[in-house]
Amino acid sequence: MSKRALKQAGYQTAAGASAGFVEVSIMHPLDLIKTRLQIQTAKPNANPNDPNYYTGIMDCVKKMYKHEGMGSFWKGIIPPIMAETPKRALKFVSFEQYKKLFMFGGKVTPMTFTLAGTCSGVTEAFVANPFEVVKVTLQSNRGGDKAASSTWLVTKQIVKEHGFGLKGLNKGLSATICRHSLFNTCYFGIYNNLKAALPPSTDRNTEFFKTVACGFISGVLGSIANIPFDVVKSRIQGPQPVPGQIKYRTTFNSLVIVYNEEGVRGLYKGLLPKVMRLGPGGAIMIVVFDKVYSYLTTNYPLD
Repeated sequence: MSKRALKQAGYQTAAGASAGFVEVSIMHPLDLIKTRLQIQTAKPNANPNDPNYYTGIMDCVKKMYKHEGMGSFWKGIIPPIMAETPKRALKFVSFEQYKKLFMFGGKVTPMTFTLAGTCSGVTEAFVANPFEVVKVTLQSNRGGDKAASSTWLVTKQIVKEHGFGLKGLNKGLSATICRHSLFNTCYFGIYNNLKAALPPSTDRNTEFFKTVACGFISGVLGSIANIPFDVVKSRIQGPQPVPGQIKYRTTFNSLVIVYNEEGVRGLYKGLLPKVMRLGPGGAIMIVVFDKVYSYLTTNYPLD
């Protein structure tokens, strides 16, 4: 790899890391609400006043604030910040590298963006999964702020009891791979192809809003596409319904269990907070990435 290519990859890495940090810091409470709704199994006779049962987004917000305090909305934020910084960096830089691999006839085509997005999602999943396991464990803790374990203690406990493998820090890896590959396929494929299809403009504001709109649309569609795998990932990585008994083991087996017991709606639990997070989040990421990358290349030219 040439010196210029290394410098460019470094800029892409820095821009992607910045995008991840900003997006997580702003949107984390919605991710937590999504996880709480997803790990909640069907309870037809549940008491709506039960502080551990949520009838919807606003009910979840009210009960968490009442019983766990304001700080509870940022439970488990350390693992995502630790993960999202390198993960988003890897997302963007790997996408740019895979793009070169999937240039057909030396040209960028619509399939270039789609295939590069898929591969970047698979790559990203391997980095993200251990942090996801810790994050879901922390987010499922229903105690108050003082009862919440630290990130490090939870990680040590998982490793001590289950190790680093598919029963420990890499539990739910296949579901995470499916989730990330589907999202990145839609996110990068739809964003780049949609933006290329729109007429260019010399007006900076118009271009900015076009970037935001394309990022928002691609984030929403990516969320809709991958949420069944997000649900089963949360079920596999979260607390099992009966302590000591593992109900959700593998990705496709868990999909079948959720569908049989809760129907199609069960596979789309948490969709609204997910869309509310990754719609704006998709726009935030792409805008921050573009701005930071543009700043770096303008002030520190590649050549």
